[in-house]
Amino acid sequence: MILAVLFANTDGNILIERFHGVPAEERLHWRTFLVKLGTENLKGAKNEELFVASHKSVYIVYTILGDVCIYVVGKDEYDELALGEVIYAITSSVKDVCKNPITERHFLDRYGKVCLCLDEIVWKGYLENTDKDRIARLIKLRPPIEP
Repeated sequence: MILAVLFANTDGNILIERFHGVPAEERLHWRTFLVKLGTENLKGAKNEELFVASHKSVYIVYTILGDVCIYVVGKDEYDELALGEVIYAITSSVKDVCKNPITERHFLDRYGKVCLCLDEIVWKGYLENTDKDRIARLIKLRPPIEP
């Protein structure tokens, strides 16, 4: 299960968060831990360079995309390889929505579209869609075209 997807700026402020199956009392711990992990390791990192960590028997894959840090936390069948696919789908969709270069301002201007992308990629803690063309069609809120 994908436990959490968080977007934060480079200062550590949370921009978007989605938790699945994480009790409310543990969410603050995860927010603090992930932001601290990112501030320590993402300084000087290249865009879309993946970092992997393990904490409390869960896997964490995180990266930076412009001014936005992206964290994905998973357990069980969502190991670092599966989370790499999830974060790749997220980064490619966010790049399509925000256009280049991705700044915090562009990200927040397109907040609604980014949330729709995230909802199409991760649904109730499971990977739903990875095809960025299908995701782009779905966030237009039109029914999918059957081949």
